[in-house]
Amino acid sequence: MNKNITRDQEPDILCFRLQSVRRKVRMQHEDVEKRLLSLHREQQQLYKQQRELGWIELKPPVRRGWKRYFVLRDDVARSKHAVFFEGILQKINTVAYSSRKDFKVKKRKEGKKIYVTKDQQLLQPGEYRFRKMNFNDNEAAYFEVRYVKEKWMKQPEKVFVFVEPWRFVLRVRPNMITKTRARNEEVEKRLHEIANFLKRNFLSPKLYHMINGYYKRSWYEEEKECEKNPLKNKSIVSILDEISEELNKQSM
Repeated sequence: MNKNITRDQEPDILCFRLQSVRRKVRMQHEDVEKRLLSLHREQQQLYKQQRELGWIELKPPVRRGWKRYFVLRDDVARSKHAVFFEGILQKINTVAYSSRKDFKVKKRKEGKKIYVTKDQQLLQPGEYRFRKMNFNDNEAAYFEVRYVKEKWMKQPEKVFVFVEPWRFVLRVRPNMITKTRARNEEVEKRLHEIANFLKRNFLSPKLYHMINGYYKRSWYEEEKECEKNPLKNKSIVSILDEISEELNKQSM
């Protein structure tokens, strides 16, 4: 630097807005995060528009498979307590759908594929949901506490089971579709573009982590054993070494 130039005459280095390498990398990450959040807001707005489109009545209605649900047994429906048990049934009834009228599903037994009837039970609510159903004392007297444990549970779960399920029987009826959601091609096209962009660039986990603070891979996202790439995360040198070892074994 020329010593004859005073400090006031020196060029102001701040006017050049020089950034360090670390700051430049950080700015790139911030730009990506801002774009992801912008896409997320747009996606949520499009979903809202899609929900607000409403429904379109189908004339005539279309039958799509079959549905099965519980109804009062004939003798219970004719009794003086029909209204009482109908009120309980409305809270614990379940509906199942199938493309087959007999509701049979394929199952493997002793190496052979057989068809068995799909099981269907009344709702067995947990303790929190049972309180939300607002059963009165007379209705709650028909439930008992049981502890069930499924394969995916770490501890048994407390549920309330209806003690007289014989009062209800299953009924199968055609599943008639009377209305369908209105569609907007532009909205669906844009939603498809956003979903493809996130999936193609593997940005969904990052976006989920930014919104919720954590990310856990779902079971369907786990890489299957047969689909795993044997060369993944391996250098070219190690790959060539493995190939040479295999060739040496074959030649011996």
